Amino acid sequence: MKELLAETAARAARYVTSIHQRRVAPAPEDLARLEQLGGPLPEGPCEQGKLVALLDEIGSSATVATTGGRYFGFVTGGTLPAALATNWLAGAWDQNAAMQVMSPVAAKVEEIVMTWVVDLLGLPANAGMGFVTGTTMANFTALAAARTALLTRSRWNVEENGLFGAPPINVLVGDEVHVSLLKALSLLGFGRSRLTRVPADAQGRMRADTLPPLDDRTLVCVQAGNVNTGAFDPSGEICARAHEAGAWVHVDGAFGLWAAVSPLYAPLLDGALDADSWAIDCHKWLNVPYDSGLAVVRDAEALRRAMMVTAPYLTPSDKREPWHYAPEASRRARGIELWAAIRSLGRSGLREMIERNCRQATRFASLLSAAGFDVLNQVVLNQVLVSFGDAEETQRVIAAIQADGTCWCGGTEWHGRTAMRISVSSWATTDEDVDRSAEAMIRIARSRKA
Repeated sequence: MKELLAETAARAARYVTSIHQRRVAPAPEDLARLEQLGGPLPEGPCEQGKLVALLDEIGSSATVATTGGRYFGFVTGGTLPAALATNWLAGAWDQNAAMQVMSPVAAKVEEIVMTWVVDLLGLPANAGMGFVTGTTMANFTALAAARTALLTRSRWNVEENGLFGAPPINVLVGDEVHVSLLKALSLLGFGRSRLTRVPADAQGRMRADTLPPLDDRTLVCVQAGNVNTGAFDPSGEICARAHEAGAWVHVDGAFGLWAAVSPLYAPLLDGALDADSWAIDCHKWLNVPYDSGLAVVRDAEALRRAMMVTAPYLTPSDKREPWHYAPEASRRARGIELWAAIRSLGRSGLREMIERNCRQATRFASLLSAAGFDVLNQVVLNQVLVSFGDAEETQRVIAAIQADGTCWCGGTEWHGRTAMRISVSSWATTDEDVDRSAEAMIRIARSRKA
C-alpha cells in the first residue's frame, strides 16, 4: 500500500506540475487511446501498480486541463494545492460524514466551515447549512426547506402527506433562470410549466417592476451571478416586496455569492443577504475538487425538518448531525477540502483571487473589443460574452479555438446571438494566461477572415 500510494502521488505530482505546458483540450489521438482501458474483463486480478500506471499513461493525456490557468469553460475553478492535498488525506481516511459517531472529525470540520462561510459572506449566524455535491443539489436542498416552511404555514406536513392535495405554491423565476434551478424545482414536484417567469432586462437581470402579486405561499427564486453575463438580480427590491407579503426568497448564488468577500464587488449583492435561502457552489470559485456545494437556509429548523431521517439503529447525539441537513446519508467528508481552501487562502487570499479573476475578465473584454470583436455584455464580474460575427462564423471560431488547445471556451446563445463565453474562475489563471489566450483567440478569428 505504501509503495502504491507513493507511486500514485508521484504520478499525480507530474500531472499537476506539467499542466501549464500541455494543451487544454486533449488531442484526437489521446481520445482514441482511451479504448485501451477497455476490452474483455480479465478473469483474474490485476497487479495494482500496473493498473495505476495504465490509467495514468492512457487517461492523463485525455483529460481536460481544468486545473490549469487557461480553462475558461462552464465557470469551472481549478484545484487549490491545499484542497487537493487534504482531499487525498480525506480519501485515505475514508470517513462517512453522515453522523457524529461515524466521523467526529468530519462533523467538527463542517461546523468550522459553516462559521467561516457565514462570516465571509455575511450570512445569518444561526442559519442551517447542508454540505452537498454542487449547485443543483444546493438548490434542491434549500428549496425543499422552502417548500416545508411555506406549506407548514397552511398546516400541511409535506414530509408526511406529500404533495397530493397540498395547497399550491406559486413559484416565480426570472426569464434567465439557470437550468440547475429548474431541475431542482422539477425534482421537488413544482414542475416546469407551472412556474411564472418574470421578464429580464438586456443583461439577464429580473425586472422587479414586473413582479406579479405575492403572498405567503409564493416562492421567489433570484439569481446572484448570471451564468452568461455575470449580472445580479435586484435582490434588495425583490426581498423587500416579497417579505412584506410573507413570501420566501431563494438565491441561486452558485458563483456570484463569493463576490461578497470583495469590497469592490459586494455591492452587486445588495439585498441578496436578506433572502431566506441560498445555493453556493464551491468547486467553482472556491476552487476545491469536485464535488462540493452548500445549501444555506435562514430557518435552520425548516432545513432540518425537510432533510431529517430517523431509524431505531441510528441514535443521534446532542450535537449537530450532518445528515439532518442534506439529502444524502452516507457521503464523503467534503467539508475537509473546504476547510483547507478557506484556511489556506484566508480572507485576504480569497478576496485577491476573486478580484484578480474579475480584473482578468475585464482584460479579456478589452483585448477582444480592441481587436474589433463584439463583447455582448457589461462585464460586471468574471463572465465575458464575445461574438466573432454571425452565428455560423462564431461557431466555427469557437470550434477552432477548442481544437487549437491554447485555451478552452464554450459557446452559448444570448438574446438571439451566438457567442463564446469566457468564465474566469481559477486561482491558477495568470495575466500571462489571459494575454496568451486572447492572442490565440484573436489570431484564430482573424485567420478565418484572411
